[in-house]
Amino acid sequence: MHSFVDRHTGISLEDYPLIMETVGATSSEELLKQAIPMEVRGAGMQAFSSNPEHATLEHLRELSHKNKTYKTYIGKGYYGTLLPSVIRRNILENPGWYTAYTPYQAEISQGRMEAIMNFQSMVCDLTGMEIANASLLDEATAATEGAIMVYRHNQKKKKQADTLLVLGKVFEQTLSVLRTRLNSLGLKLRHVQTEQEVDSNDPSIFGLFMQYPAEDGQVINRAELLTQCKNNGLPTIVAADILALSILKSPGMFGADVVVGSTQRFGVPMGFGGPHAGYFATREQYKRLVPGRIIGLSKDRLGKPAMRLSLQTREQHIKRDKATSNICTSQVLLAVMASFYAVYHGPKGLRAIANSIHSLTVRLAEDLNKAGIKIKHSSFFDSIVIRSDDAKNIYDKLLEHQINVYLGHNEIHISLDETTCEKDVKQLVQLISPFGTNAEVVPFEIDQDSLRVTDFLQQKVFNKYTTETEIMRYMKRLERKDIALNHSMISLGSCTMKLNSATSMLPITWNRWANIHPMVPQDQAEGYFELMTRLDQYLTNILNFDKMSFQPNSGAQGEYAGLLVIKKYLDSLNQTQRNICLIPASAHGTNPASATMAGMKVVVVKSTENGEIDLIDLENKVKEHAENLAAAMITYPSTHGVFEKGIKYITKLIHDFGGQVYMDGANLNAQVGFTSPYELGADVCHLNLHKTFSIPHGGGGPGVGCIGVAKHLSPLLPQESWEPKNDEDYMLSAAPWGSALILLITYSYIHMLGSEGLKTSTERAIINANYMKSRLEKHYTILYTNEDNRVAHEFIIDCRVFKDKGVGAVDIAKRLMDYGYHAPTMSFPVPNTLMVEPTESESLEELDKFVDSMIQIHKEIDQIGTLYTQDDNPLINAPHCMSEIISSEWSHSYSRETASTPLDFVATNKIWPAVARVDDAYGDRNLVCSCDPIEMYL
Repeated sequence: MHSFVDRHTGISLEDYPLIMETVGATSSEELLKQAIPMEVRGAGMQAFSSNPEHATLEHLRELSHKNKTYKTYIGKGYYGTLLPSVIRRNILENPGWYTAYTPYQAEISQGRMEAIMNFQSMVCDLTGMEIANASLLDEATAATEGAIMVYRHNQKKKKQADTLLVLGKVFEQTLSVLRTRLNSLGLKLRHVQTEQEVDSNDPSIFGLFMQYPAEDGQVINRAELLTQCKNNGLPTIVAADILALSILKSPGMFGADVVVGSTQRFGVPMGFGGPHAGYFATREQYKRLVPGRIIGLSKDRLGKPAMRLSLQTREQHIKRDKATSNICTSQVLLAVMASFYAVYHGPKGLRAIANSIHSLTVRLAEDLNKAGIKIKHSSFFDSIVIRSDDAKNIYDKLLEHQINVYLGHNEIHISLDETTCEKDVKQLVQLISPFGTNAEVVPFEIDQDSLRVTDFLQQKVFNKYTTETEIMRYMKRLERKDIALNHSMISLGSCTMKLNSATSMLPITWNRWANIHPMVPQDQAEGYFELMTRLDQYLTNILNFDKMSFQPNSGAQGEYAGLLVIKKYLDSLNQTQRNICLIPASAHGTNPASATMAGMKVVVVKSTENGEIDLIDLENKVKEHAENLAAAMITYPSTHGVFEKGIKYITKLIHDFGGQVYMDGANLNAQVGFTSPYELGADVCHLNLHKTFSIPHGGGGPGVGCIGVAKHLSPLLPQESWEPKNDEDYMLSAAPWGSALILLITYSYIHMLGSEGLKTSTERAIINANYMKSRLEKHYTILYTNEDNRVAHEFIIDCRVFKDKGVGAVDIAKRLMDYGYHAPTMSFPVPNTLMVEPTESESLEELDKFVDSMIQIHKEIDQIGTLYTQDDNPLINAPHCMSEIISSEWSHSYSRETASTPLDFVATNKIWPAVARVDDAYGDRNLVCSCDPIEMYL
C-alpha cells in the first residue's frame, strides 16, 4: 500500500539512478552532503510516526467531536453564514482556485483577477468609496492599515499629529491590534465615548476611527460629525459591517475617508477566527498609499482590455524600508468566495438577507421588551443589548440550552445572522422572558436618515448569475483563464508551490471545524485547543524551539511578530536604545518593511559576488552599531538558494554584540529534518505554513506566518486568549489563534508524513533542484552555487546575458506561458533573473518538460539575429493568445505552430493565455479598479 510520502513526492527511488547520473553524484547521500554542508547539519527532529490518509481523517473526525456546535449569537465580528453549495464545490474545494498563485503573471491570471475585480466593485458600491484593494488579512489589521495610511498622508500638513482618536464602542480585538501597531511606530491611541469629546481641530489628532454599527449593535448617524471632520481636514476611518450596508447608508455618503471591515458574512465560515478576507476602501486621493494589492484594468498588446496588479504590485521590493506596508499575502481565496456570494445573491438577495436578519432582530427586541426586558438601544441592525441585573443568570440558562450569547457587565449581547430563523427567535424569547421586570415599551426602528436609499451592485455580473447552472459555468469560464497547480508545475523560487493534498483539505469544510465561533467558552472548542497543542509540539520539535504562536496570519505578519517579540525582550532588559536591524541586501522586501513597522531602523549588509552575506561588511556594521544592535534578519538557506557555511559564525557574532537573530522561514523547506533554526543560532523564526507546510496559496492567500521562539522569548508572545492577562499583553490579528481553521491542513500534512516523510520531502526538494540545475546549466548561466557546484532547494538563472538579443527575464517568463507554465520568480533577489524552485512534489517527467521548455526557449533566443529579429520573435511577442492564433491575419516571421505549440507535449494539454501581453504602464496611468466584467469592454 502506498504511504502518503509516496503520494506527496513526485520522484521515487527508481528515478534516483538517472538523476544521480545527470547531476554527477554516486548517490543521493553524496549529493546531499555536497548541497548541505556538514557544518550546518544538526540533530534534526525527534522521530515520530507517519499515519495513512484514512487514519488521519478518522483522527480529525474524532478530534472534531470535542468541539461543540451550540447555537451561537455572540457576534463581535464573527457570524453564522450559509455558504452556497455551488461556491463550496466549485471554489473552496476546487484546486483550480485554491492552488493558484498571486496574479503577478497577468496573462494567465485573468480569471481570478476578474473575481477579485468583482470583489473590489462590491466593496466600493457597498461602502460608497471610489477605490478598494484586493483584500486584507482581517478587519482589525485593515483598521490599522487605514490608520497608518491617513497618518502618512497627513504628516506633511500636521507634523505634530501623533494620536488616533477612537470614538464610541469598537470591537476589542480591533482596539488591541490598533494599540499594538501604533505603539510600535511611536504613535498613540485615545479612546473617547461621545461626540462632544471629539475636537476635529486638535493638532495632535491625525485621524478619527469609529465602528458602524457600533460594537454593541447601535446604529448612530454620525453625518454631522463626519462633515465637520472633513471641513477641518481630519480624515475619518469607519469599520463597517458590509452586510448591514445593503440596507444602511454607506459611510461614503456620510463623508468617511476610509472604510474597512470583514467580508466573513458573505459565505465564509467562522472557522474559530479565520481565515476571512478583510476589505479596505478609500477615496481616489489616497490611491498611491493604499496598502496591499489592487486589481486594475489595462490593455494588452493587441489593444484589448486586460486586468493586472496595479500600483503597489511589489512595492516592498522597490521601496523596502520606505514601503507603505509590509503586506505580501492577503486573503484572496476568501475574497473570491465572498465575491461569488455577492454575484450569486445579487443586490436583491443581499438586501433580502439583511432585511430578514434585521426584521428578526426587531421582533426579538419587541417580544422581549413586551415581556419586561430592558433593551439598551432602539436603533440597531442585527444586535441587541439586554440590560439586566440577572445577566449572568440569563447567560447560564441559555448555555444550559446550548445557546451562546455574549456576557458583559450587567448586559447580554445577542447578534442574529443569516442562519437565524423564527423558531430560534421564539426560543430566545421563551428562555429570556422569565427574567423580565417592568421595562418601558419603546419602538425599535432605524433613523430614516441612516437607511440606504441608493442602489448598489447594478453591474451586469451581480444581476445575471442567479441560477446554479449559470454561476457554475461562469466560475468555470474564469477558472479556464488561469494556470494553477492542477495544470502544471509552478516553479516559483522562495514560494514553494507544493502539493496541497485533498485529504488535508477535506476537514476544513466539516461543520465541527468550520462553524465554531472564536469566542465560545473553551470547553466548546477542546478539539481546536488539542489540535493546536499537538501542532505546537510538532513544529517546536521540527524547529527545536520552545513555543509557537499561531496568531500571525501571513508571512509578513510573522516577520513583524518576530521582530516585535525581540524588541519587547530587549526593552525588558532595559536596553530600549537597541533599535538597529541588520538585513542582507538580498533579503525579501517585506523584511525591511516589517522592521520599520516594528520601530526599528534598517541597516543593509552587503552580499558577496557569490551571493553570500559579506562577513567583513557584517563585522564592521555589528561593531559600528554595537550599542544599538537589536537584531539581524537572515533567510536560510540564503535568498540566493545556497546553504552558507558561515551561518553559525554569523548568529554567534550577533549574539556576542547583544543582538537577537530573526530567521526568515521562507526557505525552511530545505532545512526540515537536516538542521533547524535553533541549532543554527536563531532566536525566533516565522514559518510560512502556505509554503513549507502545504496550506494552499489560494491565488494570493490565505497564509499563516506563525512564529517559533527560543525559551527566553516565550513569555513575550502575543496573547493566547481574548482577555489580556496583564498590561503587556497584545494582539497582532483579529483572533488570538489567527487563521485557526486552516491549521488543520498543516497538522494533517505533518501527521501523514511523520518525521521520516518530512525529511524525505526535504531531500527530494533538494535533489529536484539540483537535477534541474544540472540540465539547465548547459544552456543558461546559474548565478549562485556552492564550492561543490550545488544549490539548495532553488537556484537562479541569469537572464542579463541576453541583453544584446533584446531579451530579458520578463520575455522568458511570458514565453513560458505558451508552453503551459507559470514563470519562476522573476527579478528577485537579483534584477533580470529567474529563480526556480521545483519542490518535492513534481515528478521526473514534469521536471523534464519544464527543462525541455527552457532549453527550447534558449534555442529561440539564439535564433534572434538570424531567423528572427529583435522586433519580431516568439519571445518578444509572447504570450500568444487564441484570438491571435486563429485570426485570418498573421504577420509574424514564425509560424502559428511555433507560437502556440513549440513542443509536442504542449499540444496534448494546451492552455491558452486569456490575453496577449499586458501593458503595465498604461494600467498605472489609467487606473480603473472597479468595473463591469471584462466582457463589457470587448
